Amino acid sequence: MFSHVMVGTNDIERSKSFYNAVLGTLGAGEPMVDIKEDGTTRLFYIHNGNIFSVSQPIDGQSATVANGATIGFACSSPEQVKEFHDVAVDNGATSIEDPPGPRNSTMGEMHLSYVRDLDGHKLCAMYRPG
Repeated sequence: MFSHVMVGTNDIERSKSFYNAVLGTLGAGEPMVDIKEDGTTRLFYIHNGNIFSVSQPIDGQSATVANGATIGFACSSPEQVKEFHDVAVDNGATSIEDPPGPRNSTMGEMHLSYVRDLDGHKLCAMYRPG
């Protein structure tokens, strides 16, 4: 359904360091870096057929967060959910909501963790058993 997800940042080098560490827990490597003629820089993390991007805003304004938005990352185990969370926090993210762990809902059991990245974007790590 999605071709990619992109978030804005006000500090591309800080975001690159953060996302290299955090997305490394999922097996993503170094991002493809795209620098526009005006110097605007974008990072493209390409992994398992998915693209997650971090960009300086092309309109020259400050990057802001979308209230109510969450970007979810698929994990392969409950341990990877916790590792994603812990690496994010170790790299400056803020842990939010309940601690990493299992949750039961109408959609079945899931293992979840939530953090806010360095620019305030809400990230979720999720593993669905079975």
